[in-house]
Amino acid sequence: MRAVAVHADVIVLVSRVWQTTCTAARAGSEGFVIDSPVDPGELDALPGLLEQSGFPVSGLLVTHADWDHLLGRVAFPATPLACGDDSAARLAAEPGGAQRALRAFDEEQYIDRRPPLGLGGIQTLPVPGRLSLGEQQEIELYPAAGHTADGTAYLLAWTGVLVCGDYLSPVEIPRISENGSLEGYGATLERLRPLLERCDTVVPGHGGPLDRVRALAVLQEDAAYLEALARAGADAPLPEGRRTATQQRIHGENARRLAS
Repeated sequence: MRAVAVHADVIVLVSRVWQTTCTAARAGSEGFVIDSPVDPGELDALPGLLEQSGFPVSGLLVTHADWDHLLGRVAFPATPLACGDDSAARLAAEPGGAQRALRAFDEEQYIDRRPPLGLGGIQTLPVPGRLSLGEQQEIELYPAAGHTADGTAYLLAWTGVLVCGDYLSPVEIPRISENGSLEGYGATLERLRPLLERCDTVVPGHGGPLDRVRALAVLQEDAAYLEALARAGADAPLPEGRRTATQQRIHGENARRLAS
């Protein structure tokens, strides 16, 4: 797991698995952890690493309800977990789904003895909305569906950091999940565009922090890919630098979903 300090009040941890990001933000004596690393050893190390770095953990937030972003509860089982209202609705509609997906991943990777993923008592946050942190700071919440049917982007305005979930990734093309939509994904990109003007750093769900210029370039590439996907389907070209065999497979899944 790689740690990147992007602001005095924000540290980003990048998992060795899928480069999934976990963002810790603080204001005074309070702090939130947004999303999570994936590897069991990384989750074991997370509380100690944040304590040593002076980052308190008052609560956990998630950008969306995919299992690989929910594992903060494994590292901090007694800490309150909150998410956008659409993510809470998705978790309620898919009871046990995240645990089953996690178990399938662990079986495939020969991982055993991971603690169960407890998701009881989730707090629901209205989106769009604001969430207080410390005595003076607020986190701004924006809707970010499209990759999945749910999603929330978090703007930490006092730090100039945007945590946007599975968008603007430098390592992964736009991925339209089974319950996502191309139109929704494109709408979220356009919603993020003006937020980039207020940021110095963008933290995508996969791939590590980006500066504003690079994030805007990724947004442009992703919007162009979605337009080509809608027009040409499987024949759409992938963004340069994201044309690996894995990204070709994701592209094929996108094209099949669009055609069905």
